[in-house]
Amino acid sequence: MRVGLIPFLVVSLTLIAVAALAQPGPAYPPSRVVDHRDDYHGTSIADPYRWLESLDSAEVKAWVEAQNALSQPFLAAIPARKRFVDRLTALWNYERYEVPFEEGGRYFFRKNDGLQNQSVLYVMDRWGAEPHVLIDPNAFSKDGTVALGSAVPSPDGRYLAYSVQDGGSDWRIWKVRDVTTGDDTADFIDDTKFTTVSWSRDGRGFYYSRYPRAAGAARADDQKPVAVWHHRLGTAQAEDRLVYDLRHATRNPEAVVTEDGRFLVVTVFDGYDTNALHVIPLDPAKARPEGEALAVLDAWDALYGYLGNDGSTVFVQTTKDAPRSRIVAIDLSAPAAANWRTVVAEADETLEQASYVGGRFVAQYLKDARAAVRVFDRTGAPARDVALPGIGSVGGFGGHHDRTETFFSFLSFTSPVAIYRFDVATGQAEIFRQAKVPADLARFETKQVFYASKDGTRVPMFLVHRKGLALDGSNPTLLYGYGGFKASETPAYSTSRVAWLELGGVLAVANLRGGGEYGEAWHLAGTKLKKQNVFDDFIAAAEYLVRERYTSPARLAIQGGSNGGLLIGAVLNQRPDLFGAALPAVGVMDMLRYHTASANARQWSSDFGIAENAEEFRALAAYSPYHNIRDGVCYPPTLVTTADRDDRVVPWHSFKYAARLQKAQGCARPILIRVETRAGHGAGKPTWMQIENVADEWAFLVRALGVEP
Repeated sequence: MRVGLIPFLVVSLTLIAVAALAQPGPAYPPSRVVDHRDDYHGTSIADPYRWLESLDSAEVKAWVEAQNALSQPFLAAIPARKRFVDRLTALWNYERYEVPFEEGGRYFFRKNDGLQNQSVLYVMDRWGAEPHVLIDPNAFSKDGTVALGSAVPSPDGRYLAYSVQDGGSDWRIWKVRDVTTGDDTADFIDDTKFTTVSWSRDGRGFYYSRYPRAAGAARADDQKPVAVWHHRLGTAQAEDRLVYDLRHATRNPEAVVTEDGRFLVVTVFDGYDTNALHVIPLDPAKARPEGEALAVLDAWDALYGYLGNDGSTVFVQTTKDAPRSRIVAIDLSAPAAANWRTVVAEADETLEQASYVGGRFVAQYLKDARAAVRVFDRTGAPARDVALPGIGSVGGFGGHHDRTETFFSFLSFTSPVAIYRFDVATGQAEIFRQAKVPADLARFETKQVFYASKDGTRVPMFLVHRKGLALDGSNPTLLYGYGGFKASETPAYSTSRVAWLELGGVLAVANLRGGGEYGEAWHLAGTKLKKQNVFDDFIAAAEYLVRERYTSPARLAIQGGSNGGLLIGAVLNQRPDLFGAALPAVGVMDMLRYHTASANARQWSSDFGIAENAEEFRALAAYSPYHNIRDGVCYPPTLVTTADRDDRVVPWHSFKYAARLQKAQGCARPILIRVETRAGHGAGKPTWMQIENVADEWAFLVRALGVEP
């Protein structure tokens, strides 16, 4: 197979003469307008497409079918689409591994041969043994839309609890597999979302969190918080024991057993800027081993993450008095903050994540959104830096407090995943697997630039493009952003982005406020009443790309998903003149009603604010994508994407936004919505569907930006 550019991707960057304003636009399906208004603190707000929130109604289903009947043929008719499908299929066809994990002497990892719809879970009975298939989720369904979620072995490696995701939904069922025989037991757990499980140290059962279900109800109620339960192997879920129920309207607990089996540590979640840690003593000798919970950290004044323990001392990563994070030791017999011992102090770089392995702390830092890893001993004394092969991102570093072995991954924009086996005591690293892709990645380069946002804040941005790029303002450029929930945008390899780079495109990834690149202060600077900073940062990134002649507004596309979809919708309203095309995916578009969808959605108020608060309502109303569309404005070509089974950011956000934008569009540039079926927010999407989705997006951009392949 020839590696590198294939002939169709040798791009002429001559603009296609598209007289968008002179030609008739698409004939959009009718979207009924209703006279519905809501009162917010004395302000009347129109919601003309409220009826699109009734997702199960015949009218909404007919509307979705009509929209797909417009968008799908439109996209299929673009000549470049078939070529993208072919190239993406070739690019996707390489072996991919995920970071291994060990329990009871057995090693578990996931592998995809290339074009398998779902990655397969393998097990080695000892290190170096021949791997064999433990779970192949490709057998779950014919179309590949049923996926393997989490996989958690028991401490002795005998059993594996695993979750199954159907059609992209966040709901999960859990089963248990005997690792030796490969057979499932009769155990079955339902009514869970966003939870993992933690095994009792005897391997006879596990703790998990689930939503409540009323008697006779077909589904649990995700408008209410979860409680922690214990399931004993060989029993029905109805016999599970309730362990911890806060009985609080919004707070969700999730539990983990300490490695020595002495405690159950409960992390209590209620938003993304603070949380609590409660500790329950365990006595395995008792039939009901849990004791009374200790509210060790319950001030709701910072973020706290449990790392491990040494007897009655627990190690915690926290932003308390350290916005870039630090590690502290807390004695459970005297947990007051005055008694804490700082183990790893706050550094100039952001401590993004830490783990406790082999009696040492592995600290993953971000320096201007690039990974750096350091190992500290139990006292906090520096032991070594972990040598990384370049500028990129890392993941993994899990393990056990009494074993020095761990695994980690490294990748960058132009380097696919490499997985290493690492000894935290000696610093010795060895390659476990190195991905080899069917593309000539050496032709591309990555650089990091910094630009000034509207208020003068210095913001970093990664740029990836072919070497020797001419800065003549003609390059098709894709600007991506997220800017929320402390998520850091670090260098990552993407098959779909390689196809864009081969096209001659520039990839720009902006590290916006609201993310975690510079710690909690950077995060909070893009939340609630300061959310406009995120949009200003993104707009300033676009202006930089134009000013430095990487591209021009006509050649600049913007992309984001989920909170990033909100970003795209907001900046499209604020600066429609600055962009040549837009790809908002699964976006939060109605900021006044987002929290009505589920209890999980209400948790987003820590970043967004909530309309019940008068001051926060004014901030939300000022940028809400759905509410700030203006009639008669010529908006750039826009392809809105969502999925019918997205129960995280429910699809009515995109439905209402697309209907309103189609109605308001003041020129012939297309406003399309593509609604995927048997898919959700993104997790578990099969390979074939990913290829089809990306081919649609890149074909749309080729047409919209006037790039002739």
